[in-house]
Amino acid sequence: MVEGALPPRVLVTGADGKIGRAVVDELTARGSEVVGLSIEWTGPSAATAIVTADAQDEAAVAAALEGVSAVVHLAAIPHPSLADPYTVYRTNTDATFNVLAQAGQRGIRRAVIASSINAFGVPMNHHGLSPAYYPIDEDIPAAIDDWYSLSKRSDELTAEMAASRWDMDIVAIRFPFVGRADEVRRHAQVEDPQAAREGWSYLDLRDAAGVVMKALVAPVRGAVVVGVSAPDTYRPEPTAELLATYAPAVPRRREPHGRDALIDTTRARELLGFEAQHGIQTEEVSR
Repeated sequence: MVEGALPPRVLVTGADGKIGRAVVDELTARGSEVVGLSIEWTGPSAATAIVTADAQDEAAVAAALEGVSAVVHLAAIPHPSLADPYTVYRTNTDATFNVLAQAGQRGIRRAVIASSINAFGVPMNHHGLSPAYYPIDEDIPAAIDDWYSLSKRSDELTAEMAASRWDMDIVAIRFPFVGRADEVRRHAQVEDPQAAREGWSYLDLRDAAGVVMKALVAPVRGAVVVGVSAPDTYRPEPTAELLATYAPAVPRRREPHGRDALIDTTRARELLGFEAQHGIQTEEVSR
């Protein structure tokens, strides 16, 4: 792959999902062929080729990888409440292992996978813990006690294994809540006493697709975990006021200004060259 040029043919799993559809649309708009794999389809897709299958299906994934030069793996059960614990964990981890292992065995060297802000466990921890510090970064201490968060952290470890075993370059993106601006605004109206654990973070859907594009071409080596966020929180209050009200005892590694985000996106900027362009508190938002 020429550095900076998108791969000519990309497998996107979870291609019927919210982020999946945005990624497929962006890739095809930029001239890449896309093999879209999804367990079901809710409407037409811009993908060049359509595969209706589970990402856990070895034969289906093997066929979908033919002629592919990179993989974007987004297929997952996205919340612990959407299935029983065994199904959530097994589905997510098995699909990730299947996709990355088969890609690596076929000589595919670039992959992007969807991790989650929940990979450090605190946001869904039932003990009511707070993050060890703000802003939240990729090295923050973990406290995992739910099966979804465990699956996402396990996926990151699978990426490390695949990178070592097959000399792959893999970016695991820790997505926060992702949506269009109207979806983010509705999300912001829900009273959630645990929202401080995620730093009231979100990412505009256009930026979610944008960071995947950056991750497909960035000169990273091995497996890396990258946290992403909009430049602001989805709350109208100044960030310092939010912290004083909801997390006064949590240490701050730097003081926020205005409505600054509480996710440290230094790694995304330095490794991927990515900075979110769309904030709900600015005029640069999806309409």
